[in-house]
Amino acid sequence: MLSILLCALLQSPAPAQTPAPTAPPSSDNAQTRILAGGVEAPAQPNKQSTSHMTTGARITPTSGVGHEGRMTTPIGSLISVRGQEDNVVLGIGLVTGLAGTGDSITAAKQLLANLLLTRNIKVDQQALATKNIAVVQVEAILPAGIKPGQRVDVTVSAIGDCSSLQGGALTFTELTEVTGRVVYATASGPVTVGGFNAGGQGASAKKNHTTVGTLPEGGKVEREVPTALASEHGWMYLDMRSGQDSLTNVVRIVQSVNAFLPGCAEALPDGKTVKLQVPEGLPVSEHVAFLNKILHQEVESEAVARVIINERTGVIVMGGDVRLRSGAIAQGGLTVTIAETPQTSQPGPLSNGTTTTNPRTDLKTNEENKALVFVPQAVTLQEVVDVLNVLGATPRDLISILQAMAQGGMLVAEIRRM
Repeated sequence: MLSILLCALLQSPAPAQTPAPTAPPSSDNAQTRILAGGVEAPAQPNKQSTSHMTTGARITPTSGVGHEGRMTTPIGSLISVRGQEDNVVLGIGLVTGLAGTGDSITAAKQLLANLLLTRNIKVDQQALATKNIAVVQVEAILPAGIKPGQRVDVTVSAIGDCSSLQGGALTFTELTEVTGRVVYATASGPVTVGGFNAGGQGASAKKNHTTVGTLPEGGKVEREVPTALASEHGWMYLDMRSGQDSLTNVVRIVQSVNAFLPGCAEALPDGKTVKLQVPEGLPVSEHVAFLNKILHQEVESEAVARVIINERTGVIVMGGDVRLRSGAIAQGGLTVTIAETPQTSQPGPLSNGTTTTNPRTDLKTNEENKALVFVPQAVTLQEVVDVLNVLGATPRDLISILQAMAQGGMLVAEIRRM
């Protein structure tokens, strides 16, 4: 029997062999790999990050036609009258009626509970929902001499995690001075937000800043801030404005006033204030007319040699008397660009592999090779501008150059940083 079975097996045709599956051709965007059993491995990432830094073409605007010669300025443009300052009042309020964009902090529940208590309504804080309310800081500026009953603009800004104040209304809020004891104004009404914030699960759109709003004439003055032009001893004080507080301007104001009313003005020892003596016998009702006459006197103000720089925005502002001494400058910029492209390697099914992430970094550096440049002497603002433009530096590089020139004595000006 065994011999008969062996003969049958030897005489039967051999089974047809199935050809092995061939791997699909590889492409530029994916890498494929065939494992045992004909299972295709997932495509591996091969996209790379890029990082480039470019500098726009240099723009040299043409100067406009200005006035050349002696320029005079009213005294009122150089000084501020002491006692006529604006006053800031503030408070903490609650904006209601938001469409689910309110706070989630505990302080919102506490403030809402306190608001309800003022109406003899006691509610447990845990039962309150805050998605339609927001805790805000309320602020208003009271000009000097404003009277009770007049309206002022109010600004509200979110202090919690509110995402938008759009569509909300400010509840009645008291505005006090810095100690919080004296109420000078109150505010309430709908909040105006100069933008919107809308979105869904997959996309969102936002315009402007939606967590700060205004109430045009939403504040009402309740108490007058005491102000006076002249002190009880008959003196008026003129404080120099920032940027105009030079000793030359103080001296010229005193000379101009004394030429109009001899012995009326004198400079205080601090060099920043001019003191005016009210003429003897002048009634209080004439103090305004007297001061107005003084403030309209023209003086030739000093062009202060000052350079204002803002490193955050790259803004440079120069005064009229800025000057340069001759010297030499070499400036080379170093640009470093880094692009990180971490790639994740995903093993195929049934391969018993492990997913790994491989770091990939693309680093490029570019250093400028500039020669030493001679900087000639410049005694006018136009000459200073022409000389600095020869360097061909960007505003941000020019800020560093000006600081170095001031430390080296080449820049004859005061540098102030914003």
